[in-house]
Amino acid sequence: MQTKLTELLDIKHPVIQAPMFLVSNVAMVTEAMKSGIAGCIPALNYRTLEELRDAIQTLKKNKVEGGAFGFNLIVNKSNVKYKGQLEVLCEEGCDFIITSLGSPEETIKQAHAAGIKVFCDVTDLKFAKKVEHLGADAAIAVNNEAGGHRGNLSPKELTNQLSKALEIPVISAGGVGCKADIDKMLSYGAEGVSVGSPFIASIEAGVTEEYKQACVEYGAKDIIMTERISGTPCTVINTPYVQKIGTKATWLENLLNKNKSLKKWVKMIRFSIGMKATENAAKKATYKTVWVAGPSIEHTHKILPVKAIVDKLVY
Repeated sequence: MQTKLTELLDIKHPVIQAPMFLVSNVAMVTEAMKSGIAGCIPALNYRTLEELRDAIQTLKKNKVEGGAFGFNLIVNKSNVKYKGQLEVLCEEGCDFIITSLGSPEETIKQAHAAGIKVFCDVTDLKFAKKVEHLGADAAIAVNNEAGGHRGNLSPKELTNQLSKALEIPVISAGGVGCKADIDKMLSYGAEGVSVGSPFIASIEAGVTEEYKQACVEYGAKDIIMTERISGTPCTVINTPYVQKIGTKATWLENLLNKNKSLKKWVKMIRFSIGMKATENAAKKATYKTVWVAGPSIEHTHKILPVKAIVDKLVY
């Protein structure tokens, strides 16, 4: 299954283990590389730059032929650690960086100077053309079946649109839980896929057994959108706690959001509270179960090693 993505990263299979906040870790990415795919970790999963540096150095030692590793950077002003994280990545080196939520211009310049490829999350053709113009090596087409913060277009519509209009490769993100889904995305014009939710229920994932088991027991029909985590729509498992707190912003948040001078601060506070709730649910047993996942957990029937999950995807 050779594609432009396998050529770009020198990997066996056109699959990226997607970066997942709180979930992705060195153990998962190491097993992904051993299985012939690429693995990616959000830089924000590390509280300090030294912890990030240590992770890069470990992955460099663990790298095997046919695998690749990278990191995800939030490139807008909300990430105060961004410049330091980019500096560490360029100093230590990795195979690729995935940018999200902002202009990738500075990342592309610095990463390319360090010999690192840059893939950019996009949800529409307009932004995809911008990142191509800035020199991105590939566009990650985040569709409406992605977990977490997703796009608005279907996998087919978005991938078709981008693959016809861009010169750079398109990587489809969202809606992949088995090999048939990968074949489908490639038929739409994608050169590879980014897969996240199926790896939550992996033995190597650094989250609670309850979170992993929820991905086994719940399915696509149990994934809903909520505004109660980050202030913008995000997909979560419809647990009893989520049902209890509701999925819409409160009347007070809506009122404050209409005030231009307060809107930014309200969003920041909501994001902070939501991320803390998500972290607590992912890392320890709590009745406040806010578990982020996408509809591709439909294909998750057992907690498995990363290698077994990759085998299900590519064979």
